[in-house]
Amino acid sequence: MSSFSKEEVARVADLARIALTDEEIAQFANELAVISDAVAKVSEVASADVPATSHPIPLSNVWREDVVGSAGVDIDEVLAMAPAHEDGKFAVPQILGEE
Repeated sequence: MSSFSKEEVARVADLARIALTDEEIAQFANELAVISDAVAKVSEVASADVPATSHPIPLSNVWREDVVGSAGVDIDEVLAMAPAHEDGKFAVPQILGEE
């Protein structure tokens, strides 16, 4: 079992400028030891013949395929409702001061 001393936890907390009580230091030392042991177990299992993966179960896309539907909307009809348009596009106020 890997262990973290109270002094190590206190030093890291000091570097991070985190004020911890003696009880918190002892608690975090124990919790870090548990985390370290878990990482060690995973490291034992992970070998060169085990491929790296981000998820243990293969994921599949549940979305439907994109299918082109109707012809859509009439551009002239949409532009007729716009406050301003030019060359088949919406015209908007200039905001960056560019020409």
